[in-house]
Amino acid sequence: GKDAAETEEIVDGDSVSVLTGLPISEEISKSRPLAVMLNNIEAGCPQSGIADAAIVYEAPVEGRITRLMALYDDYRNLEKVGSIRSSRDYFVYFAMEYDAIYAHFGQATPYVGDLLNSDKVDNISGAVAGIKRPATNTFYDEQSRKAPHQKYLNSERLWKDIEKFDYRTELKEDYIAKFQFGSELTESNLEYAEDASVIYPGGKTADKTNGFSYVKARFEYNKEDGLYYRYQYGGEHIDELTGEQLAYSNVIFQYCHGEVRDAHDYLAFGCHGDEKRMVRVFTEGKMVPGVWTRMSDDTPAAYVDYNGDPIVLSPGKTWICIIWDEYRDDVVYE
Repeated sequence: GKDAAETEEIVDGDSVSVLTGLPISEEISKSRPLAVMLNNIEAGCPQSGIADAAIVYEAPVEGRITRLMALYDDYRNLEKVGSIRSSRDYFVYFAMEYDAIYAHFGQATPYVGDLLNSDKVDNISGAVAGIKRPATNTFYDEQSRKAPHQKYLNSERLWKDIEKFDYRTELKEDYIAKFQFGSELTESNLEYAEDASVIYPGGKTADKTNGFSYVKARFEYNKEDGLYYRYQYGGEHIDELTGEQLAYSNVIFQYCHGEVRDAHDYLAFGCHGDEKRMVRVFTEGKMVPGVWTRMSDDTPAAYVDYNGDPIVLSPGKTWICIIWDEYRDDVVYE
């Protein structure tokens, strides 16, 4: 029940989500996002609650499939989110770009344990070895799913732990919003833009080792509604709760240097730096090329076009693929 004044304020566009650029209540516009690690192995699909995410990150993990991290601006009424999977350090660094509270179940302890146990991250961690301060309320077992695809969360349980840990719930004072949203691309953005309506982050075949290929990930642009529809594993990528295909206003390919860490194929990705690595932003049926830099843990990666101007996104949801730079030639868009 919003009162008329508040509704009017939203319509006037005074309060917008830092994640989507869409009108939202003032309270939510000032609140920290929630980041949740989601399974993307075929046996663990479809995910539940992913359609509510404002932003989804997808990055390669060991075994050369992808894992997802969903970011929510409003997580007061999430009925069921999952299945929840384990942390990798690069996802934590991406979550930190948004000042997010970070939820996961399990982790690659040798590479991310110290970070999760430090005071750098306000995390909601499943009670497993390697975690000093586990969240005891958030996660529950979904009876219809077999291990390790059975861990889920909902808002009621999650908020018990946020309150127990006394986590800050408002965005930090010096918060820098990652994205600029606009009704259309700028002239500068369009100077080097190309048309692109079908996008394959790992190429068109399923035999490559870049992470996206085995998943058969692709996006198809629909001119009618201006959205990019997501496909994987040979069909539509859907949310189990809605049964509907996932669709996004923007798709971003952020190219990061990657390395194999050990015999388990654990991976590392460069999430910071001023090397001006490639970025490709797909919006309004266009591919806008540019570069990204990120100067610290506490600031977001900035995406700029070849003229150095910020790349403007269409208001709405965004899917970000972390492209393993060494496999950049596998990417196809047409």
